[in-house]
Amino acid sequence: MSDRFFSHLATGEVDASPDVLGRAREVFDAEIAGLAAVRDGLGAEFEALVRLALDTLERNGKLVCVGVGKSGHIGQKLAATLSSTGSRAAFLHPVEAMHGDLGIVAEQDALLALSYSGETDELLAVLPAAKRLGAKIVAITGNPASRLAQWADLTVPMPVPREACPFNLAPTTSTTALLALGDALAMVLLDCRRFELNDYAKLHPAGAIGRSITLGVADIMRQGDAFPTVAPETPVREVLVTMTKARSGSVAIVAPDQALLGIFTDGDFRRHIMTNPNLLESQIQEVMTPKPITVNARAMAVELVRILEQRKIDDIIVVDDANHAVGLVDIQDLPRFKVM
Repeated sequence: MSDRFFSHLATGEVDASPDVLGRAREVFDAEIAGLAAVRDGLGAEFEALVRLALDTLERNGKLVCVGVGKSGHIGQKLAATLSSTGSRAAFLHPVEAMHGDLGIVAEQDALLALSYSGETDELLAVLPAAKRLGAKIVAITGNPASRLAQWADLTVPMPVPREACPFNLAPTTSTTALLALGDALAMVLLDCRRFELNDYAKLHPAGAIGRSITLGVADIMRQGDAFPTVAPETPVREVLVTMTKARSGSVAIVAPDQALLGIFTDGDFRRHIMTNPNLLESQIQEVMTPKPITVNARAMAVELVRILEQRKIDDIIVVDDANHAVGLVDIQDLPRFKVM
């Protein structure tokens, strides 16, 4: 590239010329083509891999991902994804395996050997020892005629048209395809083993994911004085006072038994005041939104977040099974609970 390009880098002004963007898009195109090729090539071998993995897990074995270099990095991610979605897995570095780490491999395990060329010497060196231990060997490779495939009990081919590298050397398209193939395996196993949201929560107790699937709506909703409710005949003027005291952007309109009738938000007020000069003296039932979007108090926070994002709303009334208003969630509260 020209000196002018690098001088722009130094000043933070990057010249996004057509050549730069065009080359970047070519990389995307090459990798998309590789993904499509591997997807379209899925067949009996992949189905056999799923059956072998299920049998391994049912016998209390684990899936041991083995690879070196870029394939090794993908193998670590695959092992992590499998483990986090209920399929017992581990990563084994081939070099460390030859110096004692092979001890993690047991007879009931399956070795997922990852090598696009199928000729990686460090990986091939592990296979005789793994065979002696009785573990099944699965070769996931772009070269079904490789030495790796010859050692394997099952070979899953994943050839790609070409790497995105201009020399067709640097692992780019092949590692992207391997990553997607691994994700496909993990998700199919998740479905086959009926791994549910509650199971996922048990394995993710920390972080935003964990909180969103372990916290319930009842744990984060506003209640008591922080949850303003009014009768349907209440004048809008009084409703605004009630909302202000509760420091809330909305109010629930309820029947005497707390059955939810509607909602009124500060956004509703701004819209109505433009066209109704007598708004402050109007009864709230005349301007409320009837049958508003709600969430059940027994729902998990992850369901609440999904509703707020899909419906593009900031406040949602929480109800019980009888549609009685029991609380309010304001989207501004969610960062405090670290679920958004």
